[in-house]
Amino acid sequence: MKRLILILTLLAAPVWAVQPDEVLDDPALEERARDLSTGLRCPVCQNESIDESNAGISRDLRILLRERLVAGDSDEEAVQFLVNRYGEYILLSPTKSGANLVLWLAAPVLLLVAAGVGYASVRARSKAKAPETLTDAEKARLEEIMRS
Repeated sequence: MKRLILILTLLAAPVWAVQPDEVLDDPALEERARDLSTGLRCPVCQNESIDESNAGISRDLRILLRERLVAGDSDEEAVQFLVNRYGEYILLSPTKSGANLVLWLAAPVLLLVAAGVGYASVRARSKAKAPETLTDAEKARLEEIMRS
Protein backbone atom coordinates (compact mmCIF):
# COMPACT_ATOMS: atom_id res chain seq x y z
CA MET A 1 0.00 0.00 0.00
CA LYS A 2 2.88 2.36 0.83
CA ARG A 3 4.44 1.72 -2.57
CA LEU A 4 1.19 2.47 -4.34
CA ILE A 5 0.86 5.77 -2.49
CA LEU A 6 4.49 6.61 -3.31
CA ILE A 7 3.97 5.85 -7.01
CA LEU A 8 0.78 7.90 -7.15
CA THR A 9 2.52 10.74 -5.34
CA LEU A 10 5.40 10.73 -7.83
CA LEU A 11 3.02 10.63 -10.78
CA ALA A 12 0.95 13.49 -9.44
CA ALA A 13 3.95 15.64 -8.48
CA PRO A 14 3.73 17.96 -11.53
CA VAL A 15 0.17 18.84 -10.54
CA TRP A 16 1.54 20.34 -7.34
CA ALA A 17 4.11 22.55 -9.10
CA VAL A 18 1.93 25.67 -8.88
CA GLN A 19 1.93 26.69 -5.25
CA PRO A 20 -1.26 28.01 -3.59
CA ASP A 21 0.33 31.41 -2.98
CA GLU A 22 0.88 31.80 -6.74
CA VAL A 23 -2.76 31.29 -7.72
CA LEU A 24 -4.58 34.46 -8.75
CA ASP A 25 -7.90 35.44 -7.19
CA ASP A 26 -9.50 36.01 -10.61
CA PRO A 27 -10.31 32.57 -12.10
CA ALA A 28 -10.23 33.91 -15.68
CA LEU A 29 -6.74 35.37 -15.20
CA GLU A 30 -5.58 32.20 -13.48
CA GLU A 31 -6.84 30.10 -16.38
CA ARG A 32 -4.99 32.36 -18.85
CA ALA A 33 -1.83 32.09 -16.76
CA ARG A 34 -2.07 28.29 -16.63
CA ASP A 35 -2.65 28.09 -20.39
CA LEU A 36 0.35 30.31 -21.11
CA SER A 37 2.64 28.60 -18.63
CA THR A 38 2.05 25.19 -20.26
CA GLY A 39 3.65 26.57 -23.44
CA LEU A 40 6.75 27.99 -21.73
CA ARG A 41 9.85 25.85 -21.09
CA CYS A 42 11.63 25.75 -17.77
CA PRO A 43 15.22 26.99 -18.33
CA VAL A 44 16.53 24.41 -15.85
CA CYS A 45 14.47 21.32 -16.67
CA GLN A 46 14.70 19.76 -20.11
CA ASN A 47 11.47 19.93 -22.07
CA GLU A 48 9.24 20.53 -19.07
CA SER A 49 6.86 23.46 -18.90
CA ILE A 50 7.08 26.00 -16.12
CA ASP A 51 3.59 24.87 -15.08
CA GLU A 52 4.90 21.36 -14.35
CA SER A 53 8.34 22.21 -13.00
CA ASN A 54 9.20 22.54 -9.34
CA ALA A 55 12.43 24.44 -10.07
CA GLY A 56 12.89 27.82 -8.40
CA ILE A 57 13.28 29.64 -11.73
CA SER A 58 9.97 28.15 -12.89
CA ARG A 59 8.25 29.50 -9.81
CA ASP A 60 9.75 32.94 -10.51
CA LEU A 61 8.60 32.76 -14.13
CA ARG A 62 5.07 31.74 -13.12
CA ILE A 63 4.89 34.67 -10.70
CA LEU A 64 6.31 37.07 -13.31
CA LEU A 65 3.80 35.84 -15.90
CA ARG A 66 0.93 36.36 -13.47
CA GLU A 67 2.22 39.85 -12.61
CA ARG A 68 2.25 40.76 -16.31
CA LEU A 69 -1.32 39.50 -16.76
CA VAL A 70 -2.54 41.39 -13.69
CA ALA A 71 -0.82 44.52 -15.06
CA GLY A 72 -3.06 44.26 -18.12
CA ASP A 73 -0.79 42.63 -20.71
CA SER A 74 -2.40 40.51 -23.39
CA ASP A 75 -1.33 36.88 -23.72
CA GLU A 76 1.00 37.73 -26.61
CA GLU A 77 2.55 40.67 -24.73
CA ALA A 78 3.18 38.60 -21.61
CA VAL A 79 4.81 35.78 -23.57
CA GLN A 80 6.82 38.25 -25.66
CA PHE A 81 8.09 39.88 -22.45
CA LEU A 82 9.46 36.53 -21.31
CA VAL A 83 10.89 35.75 -24.77
CA ASN A 84 12.65 39.14 -24.83
CA ARG A 85 14.09 38.41 -21.42
CA TYR A 86 15.04 34.72 -21.82
CA GLY A 87 15.19 34.16 -25.59
CA GLU A 88 13.18 31.86 -27.84
CA TYR A 89 14.53 28.85 -25.94
CA ILE A 90 11.80 29.47 -23.38
CA LEU A 91 9.09 28.58 -25.91
CA LEU A 92 8.22 24.88 -25.94
CA SER A 93 7.12 25.28 -29.58
CA PRO A 94 9.47 27.79 -31.25
CA THR A 95 8.25 30.06 -34.04
CA LYS A 96 8.37 28.76 -37.58
CA SER A 97 10.01 31.81 -39.13
CA GLY A 98 13.42 33.38 -39.55
CA ALA A 99 16.40 31.27 -38.52
CA ASN A 100 14.10 28.67 -36.98
CA LEU A 101 12.68 27.97 -40.42
CA VAL A 102 16.01 26.37 -41.37
CA LEU A 103 15.71 23.99 -38.42
CA TRP A 104 12.09 23.13 -39.21
CA LEU A 105 12.91 22.37 -42.86
CA ALA A 106 16.29 20.67 -42.38
CA ALA A 107 14.94 17.24 -41.41
CA PRO A 108 12.54 16.81 -44.36
CA VAL A 109 15.13 18.14 -46.81
CA LEU A 110 17.82 15.78 -45.47
CA LEU A 111 15.38 12.88 -45.66
CA LEU A 112 14.71 13.64 -49.32
CA VAL A 113 18.44 13.97 -50.04
CA ALA A 114 19.15 10.63 -48.33
CA ALA A 115 16.35 8.95 -50.27
CA GLY A 116 17.75 10.37 -53.53
CA VAL A 117 21.29 9.19 -52.75
CA GLY A 118 20.00 5.75 -51.79
CA TYR A 119 17.94 5.47 -54.97
CA ALA A 120 20.88 6.61 -57.13
CA SER A 121 23.29 4.12 -55.53
CA VAL A 122 20.87 1.20 -55.91
CA ARG A 123 20.22 2.17 -59.51
CA ALA A 124 23.95 2.46 -60.25
CA ARG A 125 24.62 -1.00 -58.79
CA SER A 126 21.89 -2.58 -60.89
CA LYS A 127 23.41 -1.10 -64.08
CA ALA A 128 26.99 -2.11 -63.23
CA LYS A 129 28.65 -4.68 -65.46
CA ALA A 130 29.40 -8.11 -64.13
CA PRO A 131 33.11 -8.54 -63.31
CA GLU A 132 35.13 -10.02 -66.15
CA THR A 133 36.74 -13.42 -65.66
CA LEU A 134 40.51 -13.92 -65.77
CA THR A 135 42.24 -15.18 -68.88
CA ASP A 136 44.26 -18.39 -68.79
CA ALA A 137 47.53 -16.40 -68.68
CA GLU A 138 46.25 -14.30 -65.75
CA LYS A 139 45.11 -17.41 -63.87
CA ALA A 140 48.57 -19.01 -64.34
CA ARG A 141 50.32 -15.84 -63.12
CA LEU A 142 48.01 -15.70 -60.09
CA GLU A 143 48.78 -19.33 -59.23
CA GLU A 144 52.50 -18.57 -59.50
CA ILE A 145 52.21 -15.58 -57.14
CA MET A 146 50.16 -17.57 -54.64
CA ARG A 147 52.77 -20.37 -54.46
CA SER A 148 55.69 -18.07 -53.74
